Amino acid sequence: MDQHNIGAHSAKPAQVAGGAASRVHMTIPNPTVPSSPAPATRAVAPVLDVRHVEKVYGARNNVTRALADVSFTVMRGEFVGIMGASGSGKSTLLNCISTIDAVTSGNVYIDGADVTAMKPAKLTRFRREQLGFIFQDSNLLDTLTARENIALPLTISRVPASEALVRVEDVAARLSISGVLDKYPYQMSGGQQQRVAAARALVTNPAIIMADEPTGALDSKNARLLLECFETMNRDYQATVLMVTHDSFAASYTQRVLFIRDGRIFTELRRGTSSRQDFFNRIMEVVAMMGGEGSDAL
Repeated sequence: MDQHNIGAHSAKPAQVAGGAASRVHMTIPNPTVPSSPAPATRAVAPVLDVRHVEKVYGARNNVTRALADVSFTVMRGEFVGIMGASGSGKSTLLNCISTIDAVTSGNVYIDGADVTAMKPAKLTRFRREQLGFIFQDSNLLDTLTARENIALPLTISRVPASEALVRVEDVAARLSISGVLDKYPYQMSGGQQQRVAAARALVTNPAIIMADEPTGALDSKNARLLLECFETMNRDYQATVLMVTHDSFAASYTQRVLFIRDGRIFTELRRGTSSRQDFFNRIMEVVAMMGGEGSDAL
């Protein structure tokens, strides 16, 4: 496998023996000319900053360390996948980031706010306004139409009905589900239900969307349609998406994949300018090296 395609966690610095590349150049300021201050550069803060997160279950002699010193960042507008075998800690990591579960130690910052330090009432509001969720089961309300399901988080946040309807129509059009807006969940296919769930997660314009095995219950055609829907969300809305999956095919739609093994980040891959097929092949190489799941994804 091409080691240059593996992320910084496994790369080793090259050794340069002599030559121009090994010389250190120093600039001595002219004492007669006052130094000009360097132009100020504005650092772009990540939308997600996970710092030294650990999650431990049990006590005394029966301790399970699900996450061990996990740190990484996600920039606004990224589409990032998290992969790992069953029991690797990937779903636990997503649960800690999404505030469904509490970390044992460490911090999680979302849009600059430390969600690990928030009190319950503030956390509930933050989760509702800043986080979008897509699960393996669409979790749509059977008594509401697709339109009403998508509008539900806006209604809870007391967005005016006229504005809510416009936002629902817009996101439905972009995700190609305008034709099912007046249907109930039982009248839709599984893929349509998942795209409605994606629209519901997107309509509030959250800081980050969490997707936990979103294609797990779909056939290959509907899985592809949902992943293309995620691409549209990411491209047209600059939505930041963090997707947990064991499926190499699903992961190939992302821009970057973090691989988790034994509760730690094993390595990462960045797609860069690679085609999706090439990125899929590189993902498969890492999965094979880890001895994990996903080898039958395509």
